[in-house]
Amino acid sequence: MLKVNDILFSYSNERIIYSTSFSLEKGKCLALIGESGCGKSTILKLLYGLYDLDEGKIFWGDNEVLGPKFNLVPGMDFIKYLAQDFDLMPFITVGENVGKYLSNIYKDKKQQRIDELLEIVEMVAFKNVKAKYLSGGQMQRVALARVLALEPELLLLDEPFSHIDNFRKNSLRRRLFAYIKSKEITTIVATHDSTDVLSFTDNVLVMKEGKVVDFGTPESIYKFPKQKYVASLFDDVNELNIDGRLQLLYPHQLKIVTHSSFKVQVVQCFYRGNHYLIEATFKEQLVYFESEIAIKVREEVCLAIKADGLI
Repeated sequence: MLKVNDILFSYSNERIIYSTSFSLEKGKCLALIGESGCGKSTILKLLYGLYDLDEGKIFWGDNEVLGPKFNLVPGMDFIKYLAQDFDLMPFITVGENVGKYLSNIYKDKKQQRIDELLEIVEMVAFKNVKAKYLSGGQMQRVALARVLALEPELLLLDEPFSHIDNFRKNSLRRRLFAYIKSKEITTIVATHDSTDVLSFTDNVLVMKEGKVVDFGTPESIYKFPKQKYVASLFDDVNELNIDGRLQLLYPHQLKIVTHSSFKVQVVQCFYRGNHYLIEATFKEQLVYFESEIAIKVREEVCLAIKADGLI
């Protein structure tokens, strides 16, 4: 189990991570989410041992994670960390990059392992291509394969799909997280993509300005956010005072009805493929809701909250 106990960290004299504690069971996947600059990447670097803590302790089982003051080469052997810069060697091939840390004693097994990993990230066709000729998204996929080559006990992924095209991202996500789950690799992923969070992780830790503001399962965090900031990480969110009650509502939780006291005037209409996102005003507040059909600007519409609306 990973245990993070009351850690604090500062760059120079500026506090970046405030008192933070959480734990993660072996084989589980945790998402770190929050706005840019909230401390997600810093948490991953602290977990890997790249920085020294100001206070607190980090343990993986009985092993304490220690920083550069204690290790000549920063980083822990049982942890693999995928940073946003990929760190590939440009003048060797994709296959050589993936197999860089694999033993050469059994070359056939090494090649089988490389092929297996390239299949997961859909890069088999590029095995003999030098890394310098790859696009950013292709480099990211190779980097993902490389961190899995020697199956780590703890895997840290910093925005692992940020450079990958949307049409390939969904398939890759399913393949990667299925593999991680099958091998029971404990994983922490820092991400801004709500699909990563809701579909593939067991727990979610929400950060803001270096502090933990929410922690729980993806379903509980999504359905019952503690504040508007948390809900806004997943979708547009309405914070409405209706009949004296303050409510947080996602656009899909509002429906168009024939009559109600909740009357809005349409400002803009955005086509989203299988629906339209409508921006409207209600008592000088902006309101977002979904509609199956386009609605004209300035048209007045009556809304109601669906049965599963948040409170």
